[in-house]
Amino acid sequence: MAVIEREMGPYEGPPENLPILKRVIHTTADFDFVRTLKFSERAVELGRTALRSGVTVVTDTVMAASGINKAAASRWGVSVVCRMADDVVRAEALERGVTRAVVSMEHAAVRTPEAIFAIGNAPTALIRLCELVREGVLRPSLIIGVPVGFVNVVESKEMLAGMDVPYIVALGRKGGSPVASTIVNALLYGLD
Repeated sequence: MAVIEREMGPYEGPPENLPILKRVIHTTADFDFVRTLKFSERAVELGRTALRSGVTVVTDTVMAASGINKAAASRWGVSVVCRMADDVVRAEALERGVTRAVVSMEHAAVRTPEAIFAIGNAPTALIRLCELVREGVLRPSLIIGVPVGFVNVVESKEMLAGMDVPYIVALGRKGGSPVASTIVNALLYGLD
């Protein structure tokens, strides 16, 4: 972390955001996140408050769910859920002709509307979350929007950045499931 601090130089953002940023840089070795990782006002505080209360964390990939420190989560009664592989989600997505990511977010919105959503792979999941917020179906504690890729990725993140919900978003194409789980872990580690 000392090497990261030295190489990134002075940080002018809110001090509570710095540990999250440093862990993302540590995971990716990518200093571009200094300028692309954006936090809504009080996002870290609100995310940590939700985790302290035992809110569910919903991910869009099994990989992101696997990367979240289960011991740290269980210490606060936090469940980590990914519904992408659920048979019901798969069948409904096939029937409707939409992605499993869309359906899994719809199911999560019904079951855990106050969850922290950590999206690291599927821009369709992030877009659907934003739509559900606009429809008044969902009021998440925090949305972590860091899908990686080339199709609808930038647009989905810009959509989130324009929403009136707590968010942490990596603008541009970079991100991924490891970044999503790193952000959740950094929030959890800050609870001690």
